[in-house]
Parts: sequence; structure tokens; C-alpha cells
Amino acid sequence: MSKVLIVDDDRQLLRALAINLRARQYDVETAADGTAALEAARRRPPDLVILDLGLPDMNGVEVVYGLRGWFSAPIIILSAREAQADKVEALDAGADDYVTKPFGMDELLARVRAALRRTTPTTGGVVTVQTDAFTIDLAAKQVTTTDGPVRLTPTEWSLLEVLVRNTGKLVSQKQLLQEVWGPTYEAETNYLRVYMAQLRRKLELDPSRPEHLITEPGIGYRFQP
Repeated sequence: MSKVLIVDDDRQLLRALAINLRARQYDVETAADGTAALEAARRRPPDLVILDLGLPDMNGVEVVYGLRGWFSAPIIILSAREAQADKVEALDAGADDYVTKPFGMDELLARVRAALRRTTPTTGGVVTVQTDAFTIDLAAKQVTTTDGPVRLTPTEWSLLEVLVRNTGKLVSQKQLLQEVWGPTYEAETNYLRVYMAQLRRKLELDPSRPEHLITEPGIGYRFQP
């Protein structure tokens, strides 16, 4: 049973989300502010966090930063803020998805399922891809450099995995958005820019001149070992 932490100061929405998730066999914990959320996550680490940005004691982005120092499970943002700058800020902080209020419960539940699928371990033989800067173990879902293991968020890993499984091939923006985020995200190319920049900062020797995570302007991306 997957553990979900819901963080929102709207008690009515918090209750509705908890009821819907519990009805679908999720183990749910709730928090009404950022401090309680961070304490709950440390006490009992969840498999996924649903987080509102407008909390009474701190900005939700601060909660994302507080979690990402040690926590790699998916974080889905819920917010009434529709500006692209708010979305980019949350994604840049380490969130995996952004849902604008008001939202449909079925859509949110679908995004929860998709986020949890991205964290499900794969089985089978070990497949390793090595570059001069890092090594990728697809079976273990792990990337290492000479400094040791690299912490990737589930979405960063999913994006990297799609590219690596298509090594040397051009993967279109549309395909990446569909495979990593789902069919309703085909126009959200800003997601790709944010996450590719994060991957390059973590993996490339010179992120400003990437040798392995290559952009084909206006078309897509390519992984080159």
C-alpha cells in the first residue's frame, strides 16, 4: 500500500482528497502547514507528496527544498497560481508535477498513479551505460559519478531513462512529454527545459557545453554516450 502525504491548509479539500485516496487503498497522512508536513515526512517517509503552495507558515516551494535535501519520492504541487513562473519555480525546486486548482479528482488520481509508476523498480538483468562522466544502471535506477551516487528525482530519472533507452536516437519533445508526464502534457515544453537543465547540472562535466544530453533545437533531445 503506497503512503501519500497531503499538505493543504484548506480543511475541506484536505478531507476530500484523503477520502478519495483512502477509498483507492492508499495509506494517507495529512498536514495543514509546512512545518507539520516536514515533520510528518521525516517521521514516516511517504511514497508521494501532494503539496499546496499557499501554506500559512511558509511557501510550498520552501517545503519542496526542505524535502529534496534528503527525499527523492514524487512531489505533486496543487496550486491556484497559474503563472508559468510559479510552475517553473516549483519544478526547479524539485517538484515532479504541477496541478492547477480547480482540478478534476480523476485527473489528479491519474497523475498520482503515473508518478508512483515512475518510482516502481524494474526487474530483469542489469543494463549499464557508461560515459566519461557518469555510469547509469537502468535496473538499479542509479547514476554514479567519480564522486559517488547522484540523487535524481523520479521525474529526472524517468526522463533520463527514456533518452538512454533510445541511445543515439533523436527523441521528440512530444514523445518525451507523453512518456514521462502523460498525453495531456504535449504542449508543456517548459517542463523539458527545466528538467534537462537539472540533469545537465548533475551529470555533465560542463553543463553549459553538454556532451551527452544533447538538444536538437525545436525538435527534441538525444543521449550520446
